[in-house]
Order: sequence, then C-alpha cells, then structure tokens
Amino acid sequence: MTTVEFFFEFASTYSYPAAARIGEHAALHGISIAWRPFLLGPIFKARGWNDSPFNLHPAKGHYMWRDLERVCAALELPFRRPSVFPRNGLLAARLVCLVQDEPWVSDLVRAIYAENFAADHDISDRIVLGEILETLDRPRELLDAAQSPAAKDRLRSQTERAAALGIFGAPSFVVGSELFWGNDRLEDALAWAWRENREASAG
Repeated sequence: MTTVEFFFEFASTYSYPAAARIGEHAALHGISIAWRPFLLGPIFKARGWNDSPFNLHPAKGHYMWRDLERVCAALELPFRRPSVFPRNGLLAARLVCLVQDEPWVSDLVRAIYAENFAADHDISDRIVLGEILETLDRPRELLDAAQSPAAKDRLRSQTERAAALGIFGAPSFVVGSELFWGNDRLEDALAWAWRENREASAG
C-alpha cells in the first residue's frame, strides 16, 4: 500500500493546519501516513538564508500571517501569532523522531503545534514538552531519550533525506517519487496515493 510521507517542521506556519487535518483526510482516502519531522535550518543555510524567508521578505511575511489567520479560521483551528518566530523546534523534533512509528504520534505532533501556534508557548522548553507528554499519558522520561544518539541520528538522517528529495519547505508530502509542497497540496498528495493504491489493486 502506498504511504504518504508527511515532512514537517515545528517552526513551519503552514505545517500547523496540515498536521491538524491530515489524519482525518487520510482516513477518508484509506491512506496511511508516515510522520517525518525534519529541520529546515540546514536546508535554508545551504541556500544562503540565515532566517525564515517570511522574515527575510517582510511583504511575504505580512501576507503569510494574514493568510494563516484565514486558513485557521476556516478550519476553526485556534491560532495566536507566536511572539517568537521561528521558534526552536529541535528538541520537539527529536522527541517525535523517537516515537514517530507509535500510533499516538499524531496526537503528540498536533499538541506540540498547538502549544506553538495556539498557546504561544516555547516548544523548546522541557517543561512545556513534559506537560504535553503527561497530558497524553506518556512518561516525561521520553525527553531524556530524545537526547539519545539514536534520536539525534534519526532527525539528522531525515533532514538529509528531505534535502536529497528536493524538499525546500514545509509542509511537504512525498508519495513514491512525487513531491507535493504546501498545506494546499495535501489533498493532491492523498489523491495521488489513492490512485496508486487503486492501480496496484487492479494490477
């Protein structure tokens, strides 16, 4: 069965609504999702950027924030513009890497995004992440494991793979050799995967 790989960055604005809705939409299509946290920083650095393009280009950033407000309002998704942007999502990404194959990973990802883009809390803070884990009935000790070489290596390898796949922003969706970029391409990615599954079944 074809799987949609969902590449996301916790500092990424449009990844917030994508993470909130991908599970329901995938279920409607009978598509499985592989959650792939990665870091945009190294990818931006390779292009000579030392900050988010939304900060480097103020007009683009102004439009993005207003557009994100509209997107979240349409989805009835709580939104508060973060007082710090972009926030450091390194520890959060390592934590998700540690448990990305667990059935509850989607709940963790959505909760972290909500802390950043709805509550305006610092997702690099161990206390914030620990409270999320407790809310999900998971042990805070997972934060220690998230600093293990295995978790660090997984995040590093996924970031390198994202770059090798040609990913330049988040959210991105990979279906086989096809790359779809942006929250507004989620449905296209799922439809592509659904067609591939249908053709495989027919063959």
